[in-house]
Amino acid sequence: MLYPFMTLNDETEIVHSEIIEKDGRETVKVVIEKPVMNGFHSAVCWLPDNEWENVNGFTPQEIQNHQEMIESAANKIIESARTRRQ
Repeated sequence: MLYPFMTLNDETEIVHSEIIEKDGRETVKVVIEKPVMNGFHSAVCWLPDNEWENVNGFTPQEIQNHQEMIESAANKIIESARTRRQ
């Protein structure tokens, strides 16, 4: 399940998973979606490693901007994900 974290002025939604145990480590899946004509731009970033995957529609500069924002909020995102742990 994904949980809302932030909505940007351009209607980009940032959501995250609960803590996911992966290879004995805690990770959090962060999904970014921006509505555009006929669909969405989307991307996935895994914290704490800041590994990106499934980038669709975003430019490299947009991903860099999102990366900076996610890095600055990573502790809050991870803490929020911990509160969702079942």
